[in-house]
Amino acid sequence: MRVRRRLRLRSKDRAGYGVLMATQGVEFAQVSFEVPGGRRLLSDVSLTVEAGTTTALLGRSGSGKTTLLRTVNALVRPTGGRVLVGGLDVASVDAIGLRRGIGYVIQESGLFPQMTIERNVGMALELAGRSRAQIQARAAEMIKLVGLAEDVAGRYPWQLSGGQRQRVGLARALANEPGVLLMDEPFGALDPLTRAEMQTMLRELLRRVGKTTLIVTHDLEEALYLADRVVLLEAGRVVADLASGEVRGSENKAVRAYVAATHRAEVIQPMSQNRDMGHPGTGGGHA
Repeated sequence: MRVRRRLRLRSKDRAGYGVLMATQGVEFAQVSFEVPGGRRLLSDVSLTVEAGTTTALLGRSGSGKTTLLRTVNALVRPTGGRVLVGGLDVASVDAIGLRRGIGYVIQESGLFPQMTIERNVGMALELAGRSRAQIQARAAEMIKLVGLAEDVAGRYPWQLSGGQRQRVGLARALANEPGVLLMDEPFGALDPLTRAEMQTMLRELLRRVGKTTLIVTHDLEEALYLADRVVLLEAGRVVADLASGEVRGSENKAVRAYVAATHRAEVIQPMSQNRDMGHPGTGGGHA
């Protein structure tokens, strides 16, 4: 019971909103996850994510990134090892109280289509029993924080663009002052220009709010742009754990392969040059 009370403690910030927990570090201690039949999705993952830092979980589909992310908010329960948030074992605390202290952003934002943007943003506060006035004030603050116009509050998700909906999803995740922010491929469905705009916005926002953030992504450039640290997973195991600035020059075989796959255009001769040189099958050359 002591642990549960600790997670539910609230202090008041200057606007009177509930703060479920201060910014917290996250630790994975030999975390494994095995599905029925014996297939392991995670194998003995050990990482320490320092409070206030941003870590990117990078890897191909099926590498275990999302599974690892979801162990933090107890959407996945490890079959081995422990996950700790702020030093507390996730398995030993109340899941609802835990999740109220963790922001969660997913691809396509996961907004409730029948609710206004204001209510979507303030949902966690509504569940926590905040007053209507508090919810309205906080929603307005968060909508502004993520770069949206204040008149968005009265609209519905279907009236917004994909990029705007992702901003709303981020505003909702931050509304209840979470200690940890989890982001699972948040910009994967966006076009390149909108995605770049969202990345720029998020980078500046994370610097301002100082949340402990874990981002799942396939995109190396996104990982390097947003994160202090990059963790590469393969088949449920950590194969590299590097500061972002060390990734491009790493001699790690798995990292080098990932970098090479991402930067093929820099090493492959453009097709226009192939045609000029008369390579077979390109339509160029001399008779």
